[in-house]
Amino acid sequence: MHRRGVGAGAIAKKKLAEAKYKERGTVLAEDQLAQMSKQLDMFKTNLEEFASKHKQEIRKNPEFRVQFQDMCATIGVDPLASGKGFWSEMLGVGDFYYELGVQIIEVCLALKHRNGGLITLEELHQQVLKGRGKFAQDVSQDDLLRAIKKLKVLGNGFGIIPVGGTYLVQSVPAELNMDHTVVLQLAEKKGYVTVSEIRSSLKWEMERAKQVLEHLLKEGMAWLDTQAAGEPQYWLPALFTELYSQEITPEEAKEAIP
Repeated sequence: MHRRGVGAGAIAKKKLAEAKYKERGTVLAEDQLAQMSKQLDMFKTNLEEFASKHKQEIRKNPEFRVQFQDMCATIGVDPLASGKGFWSEMLGVGDFYYELGVQIIEVCLALKHRNGGLITLEELHQQVLKGRGKFAQDVSQDDLLRAIKKLKVLGNGFGIIPVGGTYLVQSVPAELNMDHTVVLQLAEKKGYVTVSEIRSSLKWEMERAKQVLEHLLKEGMAWLDTQAAGEPQYWLPALFTELYSQEITPEEAKEAIP
């Protein structure tokens, strides 16, 4: 009985100590949270002062703008979250990206008859710059990517597909899965792909390769060359840069589609 009493007392002391440690830990955690919150508020204040001081450079210099966006991201601030509010009023960046989004839509619609709704980021960048004129505010490819991400609120029409070392911008609500993406990546170097190349490179069955290519044809994202030597070639106009070097009319583009 005596040993049981000692054991019960030891357990009680241990539980009391654990409760005190837990209470102390909670206090420390609350103190740390308050300190972090204070530091975060100070960081935001410094960021606002920095933005106010360098707003002209943020507006005009694309590289500086990227660095500023990265600084904002580290503390969870999104200057593009709304076209209104502090950041928009101070920097005009909200309006800048929404206006850029409109230009992106205009370019994609204008070239849809050529590329079926797929365009390389480089080509989109060139076309946007051409439309803005030489006296307009400069934009970078990073600006385009940020603006395109904001366009996703319009639905599943706009998306970004990684292809090699660049991106394809999708501007039509076509369902593209991983199989389609892999085939686009395979066609990147030459601008076209064949069923045999897909089967050889990806180890796919014939039916799987044909289904992917037929879908791209159906969506207008691929053109079929049945007169190619050997076997039919499926051309991806978004990747066929020579196509853009020729100023063809919409009528000529339609005639070029088999």
